[in-house]
Amino acid sequence: MPFPQVDIVIVSYRGAPLLRRCLASLRAHLRDGEATVTVVDNASGDGTAEMVATEFPEFRLEAQTANLGFAAGTNLGIRAGSAPYVLALNPDAAIEAGTLHTLLKLLESDARIGCCGPELLRDDGSLDHAGRRSFPTPLSALGHFSGIGRRARGGRLAAYRAPEVERGPVDAVNGAFMLLRRTALDQVGNFDEGYWMYMEDLDLCARLGQAGWLTFYEPRSRALHTKAGTTGGHRSPRLNVAFHRGMGRFYRQHVAPQNPLALDLLVYAGIGLKLATSLIAGALRRR
Repeated sequence: MPFPQVDIVIVSYRGAPLLRRCLASLRAHLRDGEATVTVVDNASGDGTAEMVATEFPEFRLEAQTANLGFAAGTNLGIRAGSAPYVLALNPDAAIEAGTLHTLLKLLESDARIGCCGPELLRDDGSLDHAGRRSFPTPLSALGHFSGIGRRARGGRLAAYRAPEVERGPVDAVNGAFMLLRRTALDQVGNFDEGYWMYMEDLDLCARLGQAGWLTFYEPRSRALHTKAGTTGGHRSPRLNVAFHRGMGRFYRQHVAPQNPLALDLLVYAGIGLKLATSLIAGALRRR
């Protein structure tokens, strides 16, 4: 049996039907011996871990007694392997024939690439623009969250989704599917566990870029992504807090040092205001 090229790590928290689809796609499209698959179940408590053990015994299961979050859970799976490449894969994603192999050829063709990701498609076949991204700025974040940037074809308000990049180097790809070179991770470190969930993918791509590695968007490889499939489309209060804390942490680490203090304070106030409105809206929706 050949030595595995890829260690695939999937962090799950409930959502057994989507995880089943994800694992079935790996079973169907992986070649014998080319990958190890580790599912880190974050104490789902709903039968998800049992489903993996029963239906997919060929895959490794790491069942946790607490919810570690995405970064810590993925790091656990990364440390368990030794293959030259690591795929961080969300349970609400699924691969197609050729998805992984196209990206592996890309990495082997260019030693400068530390991370790459495919074109992500939603369930209805439309493009998930989050598959390629620019690092957020105050202006692009305003455009994104106001909705203006999502409708614009280009310009600084639309910059977050990197509309000008059809194929090639980008600031970041989506954490739903990140194929990483292990030597790059050895240099910059794994996911920052200070991010419990959200923004850890942007942070890792930023650190890779600072160390001289390229992040590459490859639309000739495609994967399915059920947007917000693991959260049901609405964030719980805990996820809402984690999302906005991640925004603040990323800004503080990678953006704030280059900006005047007055702008930094305005950004932090904006993040706090957005969190407050999101929590209120969520409470009203639950009522």
